[in-house]
Amino acid sequence: MSVRSTARVIELFNRAFTDHEAGLLADLVAEDCVMESVQPAPTGERVVGREACTSWWAALADDRTSQFMPQEVIVAGDRATILWNYRFGDGSHDWVSGVNVMRVVDGRIVEALGFSKTAGEVPLASEPDAA
Repeated sequence: MSVRSTARVIELFNRAFTDHEAGLLADLVAEDCVMESVQPAPTGERVVGREACTSWWAALADDRTSQFMPQEVIVAGDRATILWNYRFGDGSHDWVSGVNVMRVVDGRIVEALGFSKTAGEVPLASEPDAA
């Protein structure tokens, strides 16, 4: 049996969310998978293990009130970067942009780190004093 490529794993992973087909996740997640979600800030929720990660993602994939929209996927060896938009309501501000940094080993996801633009103000570094 051949091992799925990183590109194929990520294609199926994204399809689970775009098509709301949580069943696609069943064979994509490694036993020792570690996932960090985008919330709560600043570190996100850490989820460990196939069962826990699959369950977490399945709940998101099954949510038909939301819409996950991959914008770009970049694959480099066992790594993949997914740039995405996530719509969670009907309002003009009910969406967020983000990125997932994934690692695939032997055709299964072993690491998934999620990052997103946050709502509200984030303090920026002070402007340097004018000379």
